[in-house]
Amino acid sequence: MQQIVDFILELDRLKGVTRRTKPLGLDRYENSAEHSWQIALLALSLAPHAPEPVDMSRVVQLLLVHDVGEIDTGDTIVYAEGGWEERKAAERAAAERIFGLLPAEQGKTFLALWQEFEAGETAEARFAHAADRAMPVLLNLANAGQSWRENGIRHEQVVRRVGPPIQAGCPTLWAHLEARLEAAKRDGWFGTAL
Repeated sequence: MQQIVDFILELDRLKGVTRRTKPLGLDRYENSAEHSWQIALLALSLAPHAPEPVDMSRVVQLLLVHDVGEIDTGDTIVYAEGGWEERKAAERAAAERIFGLLPAEQGKTFLALWQEFEAGETAEARFAHAADRAMPVLLNLANAGQSWRENGIRHEQVVRRVGPPIQAGCPTLWAHLEARLEAAKRDGWFGTAL
């Protein structure tokens, strides 16, 4: 029991990992725990739009564990250029450490979920990736491009980085977002390169 308690208290640190997008109507930035909760509910809401059969319980599990490594590494804005191999190696080491707090079999199960999300090869992982990539876009669209403008993120960067995984995991969501991103571009909601 103490191993589970230690694990769950370690997860509390995810609440302190700041992201670059602000929650609607708030003057602060969201944290990674909030992001994980919200994308799990986004995925459940999008279930009727899955392009292939998916186990929604597994999708939610993938989304709840996917950012655990950020406890040690912090969050990197999805539009960052370069350094992803090093970043993913550091996140994997963090995930191994954190899931290693659990009893061995549970830890292996959670790490396997984390690895499945990272590999992005199953229908569930593709659908989870779509929700993960879509949520910051949805928040930016609702906040007049707040994080895009603050971080100098261009329209082309957003489309290049989030378009393929959303299209692969939930094409109807990408069709919706693509049109909204074009409108946001016309409205000047994107930044210029820093």
